[in-house]
Amino acid sequence: MTDSANDSTTPDDNDAQGLACVLVFNANDPSGAGGLTADVLAMGSVGAHTLPVVTGSYARDTSGIHDFFPFDEEAVSEQARTIAEDVPVQVIKVGFAGSPENLAVIAEIADDYEGVPVVAYMPNLSWWDDNRIDDYLDAFRELLLPQTSVLIGHHSTLRRWLLPEWDGERNPSPRDIARAASEMGVPYTLVTGVPLPYQYIDNVLATPETVVAHEKFERIEAVFAGAGDTLSSALAALLATGMDLPEASREALAYLDRCLDEGFRPGMGQVVPDRLFWAQPEGETEEGQADEDLRPGTDYFEVPFNETKH
Repeated sequence: MTDSANDSTTPDDNDAQGLACVLVFNANDPSGAGGLTADVLAMGSVGAHTLPVVTGSYARDTSGIHDFFPFDEEAVSEQARTIAEDVPVQVIKVGFAGSPENLAVIAEIADDYEGVPVVAYMPNLSWWDDNRIDDYLDAFRELLLPQTSVLIGHHSTLRRWLLPEWDGERNPSPRDIARAASEMGVPYTLVTGVPLPYQYIDNVLATPETVVAHEKFERIEAVFAGAGDTLSSALAALLATGMDLPEASREALAYLDRCLDEGFRPGMGQVVPDRLFWAQPEGETEEGQADEDLRPGTDYFEVPFNETKH
């Protein structure tokens, strides 16, 4: 019998191939609705491996966030640098960093890994203290936006942050928001939840010059927790596999739509996206399509096999 503790055999480095890896900075969410839970499940579902760096922890339930306890910047830095020196990173994804100090550390790491795309998600921070919100947004704008490849956020959140003095007769368009982000160095902005007539919403990937991609969905009559983390995680993972940005955006939005459509309410509050909808027991959907046919994979997402050597 072989003693596994003493077995030092490993796959040949020249032959070993694995999943694309995404370095993720986000908070722990005990409800499982968002945060690192969303990152790990969504990225795994679409074919990437998560390298999760904990920035702190929410005190929350499914009704909302009640408090937040940040890690200090040294703890965040040590987590990230230790794993990034060992595992090749294809994409960096930033969720809620928890403090301006943590944002500074993340921006420094992103700068050190120049050439690695940064996908940054700006959540709704209305649950937080106003002074902390202002300090966080200022640090994000000054330190992280210049490092960001794709900024993701809800239309209302990005409008209040990037265009606080907008006084036009119409709501700012996704291109208006992308223009404001581009002034801080962001080349692409994915604006979600853009209201449309007849109970539809639009989700638009834009630059200041043009709309690169967009997906329109029928509004679901439910209040969700964790949708933004799910979308940004899926997009980062698909980019890590080598998919181009317009196609990755469409696939990530399609994945989110299914997650929301199959959402569930584990507690007494908001609905949580089912990021593993494809793993439900086999059966027939309303359209008569077998559940197994909806399982994400190379056919479902058209994800190219990652050839990074580990």
